[in-house]
Amino acid sequence: MQKLSWNFTGNFTGLAALTLALLAGAGGAMAQNAKVANATVAFLMPDQASTRYEEHDYPGFKAEMEKLCPTCKVIYQNADANVARQQQQFNSAISQGAKVIVMDPVDSTAAASLVKQAQSQGIKVIAYDRPVPDAKADFYVSFDNEAIGKAIADSLVQHLKASSVAAASGTGVLEINGSPTDAAAGLIKKGIHAGLDTSGYPILAEYDTPDWAPPKAQQWASGQITRFGKNILGVVAANDGTAGGAIAAFKAAGLSSVPPVTGNDATIAALQLIIAGDQYNTISKPSEIVAGAAANVAVQLLSGETPKPETTLFNTPSKLFVPAVITTQNLKAEIIDKKIASADQLCSGRYSEGCKKLGITN
Repeated sequence: MQKLSWNFTGNFTGLAALTLALLAGAGGAMAQNAKVANATVAFLMPDQASTRYEEHDYPGFKAEMEKLCPTCKVIYQNADANVARQQQQFNSAISQGAKVIVMDPVDSTAAASLVKQAQSQGIKVIAYDRPVPDAKADFYVSFDNEAIGKAIADSLVQHLKASSVAAASGTGVLEINGSPTDAAAGLIKKGIHAGLDTSGYPILAEYDTPDWAPPKAQQWASGQITRFGKNILGVVAANDGTAGGAIAAFKAAGLSSVPPVTGNDATIAALQLIIAGDQYNTISKPSEIVAGAAANVAVQLLSGETPKPETTLFNTPSKLFVPAVITTQNLKAEIIDKKIASADQLCSGRYSEGCKKLGITN
């Protein structure tokens, strides 16, 4: 499987390759721009449990569309984790004349009928972030979710071993997965198991979090803390929201310290938890990169061209980007220095001392 690699551990060495990849083949973006005008494209996101869609994905998509097709109209909707609402938004986009629909599905199974409905009317569908396994979308653009799951699990395992934390009898880790209706969550879960199953650290219990909802993750984690207590050596949480729920559960239980907890998405809240020492890692996914790639694919499809895939997933031509893990060791270099977030955003109040220790502020 060939993937596009976005290297966060050094300079943006993949930038030139990424730019070429997005513009190469089928005439390139400049040629596309010359062919497309006044088209309508819909960008339909799944939920507001994560802040990334309003803060990064939609702005990134809109900005790239404005470059490639200034006269194109972009419809943006967020379903707030409601399957029926996303179906309504999808139908509304069709009625408003959308020729390409970029969809991050609330429910990957339910989305299959929407893909087929649109395609029967000559409308192209780009699966975004979360795949649609039961229908062949016209293209799929995402970070590599399975690789993300393995990366956060591997990072936790390496940290435990480096800290000389042995898996004694009865000890192990908790696994908090994403929504059971989200195919991307299933890929992250698969990657987590690939990292944990032969690690020497048993999985004490795992949970598929409905709708990725942090309160549900917190409630489940609270029960496991009562059950396992100090035998919990770490928590592999599939995103920052569920990680935050787990951390809140440990703090509410009154334990003297929180075991290392993983995350994914590099939300402001999660980065602050890392600075404070409450969360061990996250995944920095500058979603503007993937959103920009989706815009490029949309314009190619509007032009009647065939976007060049890097791989195939669920029988769908795909581009997958691979980010890297963020911990205290590289947070300043990868988040602050590369202007993904600012010191002003991260270092207020109780986080000011942590920022000084990490060299973010003086």
